[in-house]
Amino acid sequence: MHRIVFLDRDSLQARLRPPAFAHAWRDHPNTAADDVVARLQGATVAVTNKVPLRAEALARLPGLKLVAVAATGTDHVDLAACRAAGIAVANIRDYSVVSVPEHCFALLLALRRNLRAYAADVEAGRWERSSRFCLLDHPIGDLAGSSLGIVGYGALGRRVAQLGRAFGMRILASSRSPVADGDVVQLPLGELLAASDVVSLHLPLTAETRHLIGARELARMQPHALLINTARGGLVDEAALAEALLAGRIGGAGFDVLAQEPPDPANPLLRLRQPNFILTPHVAWASAGAMQTLADMLVDNIEAWAAGRPRNLVA
Repeated sequence: MHRIVFLDRDSLQARLRPPAFAHAWRDHPNTAADDVVARLQGATVAVTNKVPLRAEALARLPGLKLVAVAATGTDHVDLAACRAAGIAVANIRDYSVVSVPEHCFALLLALRRNLRAYAADVEAGRWERSSRFCLLDHPIGDLAGSSLGIVGYGALGRRVAQLGRAFGMRILASSRSPVADGDVVQLPLGELLAASDVVSLHLPLTAETRHLIGARELARMQPHALLINTARGGLVDEAALAEALLAGRIGGAGFDVLAQEPPDPANPLLRLRQPNFILTPHVAWASAGAMQTLADMLVDNIEAWAAGRPRNLVA
């Protein structure tokens, strides 16, 4: 009988159906790094959304056979150590192809139309004191006719492109693989940054993509351009971004992720109080529909592995 332990059950607000095989399942709301080994003693399956599983802990868990990641990203799991120990690792794919792109455009529209600044004006009573019927103190831009540069053209990137087309945007893409969509202009990253009115990131975090966007890349962007990141915080040098925003070298940024989560209080992006910067707490993925899809796919992965037909393996 398999023993399954979910290390951070409170990170997934959805119903989990029982796997269709003999098992014992235990949930923990969250798990600190020092408690990982103790909680996984005797477990054959570890379920983790964001609790790290590093080589030192994995070496002390000889009974562990599967790490079921309740997310797409696997940078918190030591994949090399799992491969060496014969531990399978399965992730969840394409569960948030509606939720993340919609959040991306929520950030984009709020920034392009200066919603934060106008909402603050209303709260401060400026509209009721106005001499005319409206306030026009902050520039408002349209999406139609502008260029949307998508960095990473997988399932999420393609969905963002679809929404961009609906708004009348021209689609540019930077991708390691050829882009089959005939209306998409594929460019190297540097050229895309220089040509885009909006840059949206949709990449995994790897050693190659860490700080993909730094001071040099930000300097290549147009002064009015927006940077949207609903992927991974480590893709962007956060200190360089804060400096670029304060200096007015880019038009704005909308982020749903930071390099460290929960964030370090010293993170410079937490201290920004500008209407052209919006930070949300890693919730782009978390619509009710997306979370339930994730929960169903998580159990699907565990059942497939137990039946000897593993799917969505990354290790």
